[in-house]
Amino acid sequence: MLRTIALSVLALAGLLPALPALALVEPERCPRFIAGTGASVVPAAFRVAQLADGEVRLTFLGHASFLIESPAGVSIVTDYNDMLRPAEAPTIATMNRAHTTHFSFHPDPAIAYLLPGWREDGTPAHYDLTVDDVWIRNVTTNIRGGFGMSGELQRDMNSIFVFEVSGLCIAHLGHLHHTLTPAHLDALGRIDVVLVPVDGGYTLNIDDMTAVLDQINAPLVIPMHYFGTATLARFLAGLEQRYQVETSPLPVVTLSRATLPRMPTVLVLPGS
Repeated sequence: MLRTIALSVLALAGLLPALPALALVEPERCPRFIAGTGASVVPAAFRVAQLADGEVRLTFLGHASFLIESPAGVSIVTDYNDMLRPAEAPTIATMNRAHTTHFSFHPDPAIAYLLPGWREDGTPAHYDLTVDDVWIRNVTTNIRGGFGMSGELQRDMNSIFVFEVSGLCIAHLGHLHHTLTPAHLDALGRIDVVLVPVDGGYTLNIDDMTAVLDQINAPLVIPMHYFGTATLARFLAGLEQRYQVETSPLPVVTLSRATLPRMPTVLVLPGS
């Protein structure tokens, strides 16, 4: 069942200044391009502030959670947890297990698709899911122990979730603890927008996380998991020579292929 977000968040949509110069990216380079299949018919009752075809809206809820919305009304919350949630249950919720701010003990039963980024039996989680105009897949990575868990390396216990919406490939790195191998990069394919943890310690140090951004080479980077302005500033200081840095006054942005920046850009949405 399609879900909408709270009107208080919708009121913010469309107020963010346009991103800088437009990018021209060949859509056929995406791992799979589903925008051309046509959006599902959505009842009028669910069309509050509906997106135009070719658009996707991202709202930073805080920490590592984003609300992602598609033109067909599909809503996704990343690293869904028991502390930061939208007012209404999303269609889809993804989770990771590094610690309790990245997963939920009590997920809303109204969520149609709940996708943990790990499996308790230690085998890699695997998703290849299409819901209306959204395609979701994942690439597993390893985590270090800690946060009440074993101190040993835990293989395949984090997922990088990739959401393809309106021809944009959006990657949420989860609680990434290491740089990526060629196999990871092949599995990810082209990424247009990367949601990256920038705390500098709980996940990766700043140099290694910057190396991950170089590996992925997405035109738009949106920081998350930064625990305040000082941590964020340290991350941005290492990128200012290569990235244009934009700061939004609002936690929401509407994106499309046409508005991808030509220059590599970091877009900071308020949160923590």
